[in-house]
Amino acid sequence: MTSDVDARHGRTAGWAYTESFVPEDDVLLRARERAAELGCHAPPPGTGAVLRVMAASLAARAVVEVGTGTGVGSLWLLRGMPADGVLTTIDVELEHQRAAKRAFAEAGIAPGRTRTIPGRPADVLPRLTDGAYDLVLVGADPYAYPEYVEEALRLLRPGGVLAVDGALHEGRVPDPARRDEVTTVVREVGRALRADERVVPALLPSGDGLLLAVRR
Repeated sequence: MTSDVDARHGRTAGWAYTESFVPEDDVLLRARERAAELGCHAPPPGTGAVLRVMAASLAARAVVEVGTGTGVGSLWLLRGMPADGVLTTIDVELEHQRAAKRAFAEAGIAPGRTRTIPGRPADVLPRLTDGAYDLVLVGADPYAYPEYVEEALRLLRPGGVLAVDGALHEGRVPDPARRDEVTTVVREVGRALRADERVVPALLPSGDGLLLAVRR
């Protein structure tokens, strides 16, 4: 008979196994190192692998990323997109986008496949075209997730997918005793999408939680 301790150990081992199931190459590892040096977020490998699968399954030719960082998430997305797909990626920090462009060059990504836009996502997203995108990845500032998610739903075509990175917020979201501001905001985003009739949602434990929602 399996004990609760054995079951918990099995779940932990299973999570670790899934995170390393699709290994990162040297280009991704260097981009991740730059993220650590600059102190910006990079989607964990398990999250990246799911993003690549989503981009590939959608044959996503038009993708938006909120929070370029050093290009880790961008590379995973681009590797799942068709060769003619274009990634529009937004970040307020020019230094982050310079590091991302370096990663794109190292990966041999053609310049025309990426559109890096510096600026506050809250200012940039409203300028993008309604219903024109296959996939929108929301990362960066968790405090602004409610605003970013609403803009993302406007941008998605029917059948397009919203992905929210960090949806478990360091494992705090499932714990009802955790009521700090960031955890509360992220938790409420999940609840709102779960109740939103415009989408079909699911929450995956990959990385630090990946919240997915398909636009009806």
